[in-house]
Amino acid sequence: MASLPQDRSAPTVLIVGASRGLGHAMADEFVKRGWNVIGTVRGGGRTMLHALAENHPGSVEIETLDINAPDEIAALRSRLSGRALDILFVNAGVAPPDPDVLIGKVTDADYMHVMRTNALGPMRVIEALQDLVPATGLIGAMSSGQGSLTNNEEGMREVYRGSKAALNMFMRSFAARERAAPRAMVLMAPGWIRSDLGGPAAPFGMEEAVPAVVDVLIGQLGKPGLRYLDRFGQTVPW
Repeated sequence: MASLPQDRSAPTVLIVGASRGLGHAMADEFVKRGWNVIGTVRGGGRTMLHALAENHPGSVEIETLDINAPDEIAALRSRLSGRALDILFVNAGVAPPDPDVLIGKVTDADYMHVMRTNALGPMRVIEALQDLVPATGLIGAMSSGQGSLTNNEEGMREVYRGSKAALNMFMRSFAARERAAPRAMVLMAPGWIRSDLGGPAAPFGMEEAVPAVVDVLIGQLGKPGLRYLDRFGQTVPW
């Protein structure tokens, strides 16, 4: 069970999927800005987030969560009961072993793993934890520019594109259901960034991209409604 932060007056962000990559870089950036961070990791092994927590005692809490395990989502919701999350952000992204496999050729197992991790799991987390986010808070998820139907003029990465387009649609449905009690919601398209998912050929490093991503999320607080934005705060066409 996570301990309460030392500075309870500071805002709190929960980043689901913060053990490495973009999620860890976001956790690091929020800590630098004086936020309390709750980050989730899978399993019990040591991660980059553990090192961040050791360097910032009282500012970083670590929770264990597999977003593809509904019982773990329910357990996390129970452990966070009574907490308020200024930002709930679900960072999830996997691709099939062959990222460019055609949709008609992907195996059932690989397809289901990508769709469950990139679309179903994030929405299950959001559905379970959204009541911890106050009216002034923000609910967000890591989408991708490759989830845009309008911008898909080159094809390729079909399974990954489809999973992020599905996430976008599910979030639009969620936002429509929540019209009576609107909150800020963001689907983030961070761009092509050097990471385990983006690969070494990506033009931008996390040190360039992540501060901008955090700027956008913080800037959307207090602006009810769902937006699909890139890291410059520009609208991505659906």
